[in-house]
Amino acid sequence: MTGARFYFDWSNYWTMLRLLLRNPPAARRWRRCIGFALGMPAVAAFHAVCFALDPIVFPSLRRTEVVAPTFCVGHARSGTTYLHRLMAADPQFSYALMYELFFPSLIQKRLLRILFHVDAALLGNRLRSQLEAIERRRFEPTDDMHKTGFFVPEEDDAFMTWSLSSGFWILMFPFMGDLDFYHVDKWPERRRRKLMNFYKECIRRQVALNGGGIHLSKNPTFCGRLEALIETFPDARFVVPLRNPYETIPSLLKLMKTEWGLRGRDERLVAESLRVLADQSIDSYTDPLKVLARHPEIRACIVDYRRLIEQPEAMMRQIYSDLELDLSPAAAQEFQAAGTRDRHETAHRYSLDEFGLDPAEIRTRLTALFDQYQWDAEGEHANVR
Repeated sequence: MTGARFYFDWSNYWTMLRLLLRNPPAARRWRRCIGFALGMPAVAAFHAVCFALDPIVFPSLRRTEVVAPTFCVGHARSGTTYLHRLMAADPQFSYALMYELFFPSLIQKRLLRILFHVDAALLGNRLRSQLEAIERRRFEPTDDMHKTGFFVPEEDDAFMTWSLSSGFWILMFPFMGDLDFYHVDKWPERRRRKLMNFYKECIRRQVALNGGGIHLSKNPTFCGRLEALIETFPDARFVVPLRNPYETIPSLLKLMKTEWGLRGRDERLVAESLRVLADQSIDSYTDPLKVLARHPEIRACIVDYRRLIEQPEAMMRQIYSDLELDLSPAAAQEFQAAGTRDRHETAHRYSLDEFGLDPAEIRTRLTALFDQYQWDAEGEHANVR
């Protein structure tokens, strides 16, 4: 499968171009429309050429296997990032740093690593320092909601950015009623298989870059593609954290509202997308559990967020046991240290009332989970952190 082609979603391209022409950004509107119309296919073509050259330049790529990848999926703000970064401390895992995600070709990745090596050896990390300065300016407005950076592990859904099939594009296109990057399991089979084969090839290149290992992924948007993941990776493992939806849903909506506000998007579009996102949030709780129930052969662990935060070492040991993962000394040490660190306090504030969300409706739609995890006992829903 190393000969798999770079995937470009022409259906999304035409939809996004139509939406952009209909509702262009306020600033430099026509320049942005023309830039997208001409630039996206050109950039994708460049990546496609590099992608096709990978197995020629690196013949060993043909022998690289993607074995038992591990996916952290769950509603956004439910601990997927915390889980992902804890597990990334285990040397048996392979994962991508943020900057690597936007360069899917192995040729590109190796050249970038050489560049950063030269920068460190000869230039005193001048380039990296400049990138970190850009990073601070770019991510500061949302840093307290989701701390990230170019040189930390991030959501590998971004591998599909230049294919126009990544949830990343919702930040630029708040048209959730028209664009769906979530329900991949419901896509037509041919389109779904093309996307997932391309994603597998991206993972293969990342594993080759890292010299082997078990691929480690975390993506809240993957809640809607577990069937596709199992179809593509029959030996996959899954970790699904669950947190009180009275906390996760408004937190996600606040994050997205802030992102869209920073980009000057129309308030009407933002309001409609927030409505769709709130409804999709229910699916993010139910879809993974339904799929895993249909596949008892798949190794999986359902994680109570409260235990993950309060007893990280015990919870991580249970995850490794349920997934039949070897616990290395380095990982054991990291998990033990996590239990001694202070819990993160944030100034990020959000509430159900802020977004007009009805707690009774959420509870009704997720009754079984509320009863199982006793989320009702956690306090006043309308003023959470």
